[in-house]
Amino acid sequence: MVFIPLSDDNPLRSIGFQWVTVGLIIANALVFFWQVSAGGAMMAASFAVVPAQLFQVHIFGGYVNLPNELVHVPEGLTLITYQFLHGDIIHLASNMIFLWVFGDNVEDAMGHARFLVFYLVCGIAAGLTHAWMVPTSQLPLIGASGAVAGVIAAYLLLHPRVRVWVLAFRIIPLRISAAWVLGFWVVTQFAMVLIQQADQVAWWAHIGGMAAGAILILFMRRPGVPLFDRSLSAA
Repeated sequence: MVFIPLSDDNPLRSIGFQWVTVGLIIANALVFFWQVSAGGAMMAASFAVVPAQLFQVHIFGGYVNLPNELVHVPEGLTLITYQFLHGDIIHLASNMIFLWVFGDNVEDAMGHARFLVFYLVCGIAAGLTHAWMVPTSQLPLIGASGAVAGVIAAYLLLHPRVRVWVLAFRIIPLRISAAWVLGFWVVTQFAMVLIQQADQVAWWAHIGGMAAGAILILFMRRPGVPLFDRSLSAA
């Protein structure tokens, strides 16, 4: 990760506090500690999105089924549950810091209830995009990064000119515009899909979440909330 966001110079305008953003962070943290205490691999297999299972792909003469000892969750529901599971503490922390820094202003632009719907729908779109691109995969998809990618896309359309404090290369503090921080992140996601690195990151999920966030913010923001920091230009 080239840029680690720390804070932004972007006060709330319509809400008093980012209750949903904080609630989502707490929920993710609680689920992670429950996941660890209950057995991480078991929880991931039970509540994750498994593309071949989601689409019931016919593989080697049969359908993919979960072992009987796992919790059998309706496949459609895993598009929600997978968003709250994480592979390790670094996976959790990296997603939650982006949500903490950028989620409050997106919540401010929408209101609490709309933001919660927005977040979950972005996560669903991310899970479906990943599954459509690798429909025969039996690897579990977990993590909030698809939903957070939607938040990042929405913030980028709302506030590209806002200054953000970041740690560049994890050690150098810089104060640069959100367009540079988040624009670089967006470009990286597309680049990694093209490179197709043999790692465990679901790049297509990030792209699906971003696409959903960029589209939904156009319709779900409060009336009168401008895009591209037009209020700053008017001031």
